[in-house]
Amino acid sequence: MVNIVKLGVALLLVVAGIAGYYYLQGSTIAFAELLRVVSVLLGLLLAAAVLWTSEPGKRFFGFSKDSVAEARRVVWPTRKETLQTTGVVVLFAIVMALFLWAVDATLLFAINKLMGRG
Repeated sequence: MVNIVKLGVALLLVVAGIAGYYYLQGSTIAFAELLRVVSVLLGLLLAAAVLWTSEPGKRFFGFSKDSVAEARRVVWPTRKETLQTTGVVVLFAIVMALFLWAVDATLLFAINKLMGRG
């Protein structure tokens, strides 16, 4: 029950930040645009702080931390490998386009001959 209340409060903080953004829309204050952005960011930061204390929030942040750690363990391809793989894919796409064009042209020719048009 406490977690549901915390999630509700977090949602209300986000809504309050967005409402502040629109409330300051027609304002004549010199730095109204900055205040609009700050209101949204403050709402999001406060909501994240409330979520941090809830059980679903702790699980989410733990999952995020594990995801970043997993992404660091990935062996990313080198620039050379990436360019070679991209070249093979582009070459294959060109060859397939030419093959399909040849099949289409051959079938068109054959159908026209069968129908007596060409």
